[in-house]
Amino acid sequence: MTPHWLSTLRYLVLPLAVLPLSAGAEGITQLRAFVSQTQSLSAAFNQEVTGGQASRASGTLELKRPGRFRWTYDTPFAQLIVGDGKRLWVFDKELNQVSTRKLDDALGSSPAALLAGSNHIDRDYTLKNLGEKDKLDWLEAIPKQAEGTFKWIRMGFREGQLIQMQLADNFGQTTRLTFSQIKKNPALAEGRFRFTPPKGADVMGE
Repeated sequence: MTPHWLSTLRYLVLPLAVLPLSAGAEGITQLRAFVSQTQSLSAAFNQEVTGGQASRASGTLELKRPGRFRWTYDTPFAQLIVGDGKRLWVFDKELNQVSTRKLDDALGSSPAALLAGSNHIDRDYTLKNLGEKDKLDWLEAIPKQAEGTFKWIRMGFREGQLIQMQLADNFGQTTRLTFSQIKKNPALAEGRFRFTPPKGADVMGE
């Protein structure tokens, strides 16, 4: 069975970037600047899930708009999530198992849509500045489509850089991601966003 932390990240491509904004700029201002200015991104992440099925994980991510991303989990298990612009691929190396679905269906009004999808933030989310806490400028994004996976998404920025992201899902769990080694608009080869199921792998999906 796929761990819940992996199911959560199937819908995640996160809004991360170092932005040319002054210290103390409100979170919404920084998010909008990211969406308009960032075309590609690479970063390392640490992930912690609390409530219900608690877990910790770490790895790297790469993304290229529109609709292309690559999540690589190094711990606790080797997992790969790739969006090639048309389809979402999830590869469990240990089980040699691949699941796939149409990318538009996977993104919806999820955090992935903020980054890899359209720029329609105000259409898909209700945004609210939460002020400063722990030396971070926070905002909250609530999906307008109630049937989505997440109840709310909170992002904490410092001097234009997204330091932390928190997501509350409809399963009673909260995911916290902390980012490092962020590179904005790096040159990423198109091959990083292609996936071919390994020989002998079980492939499930549409």
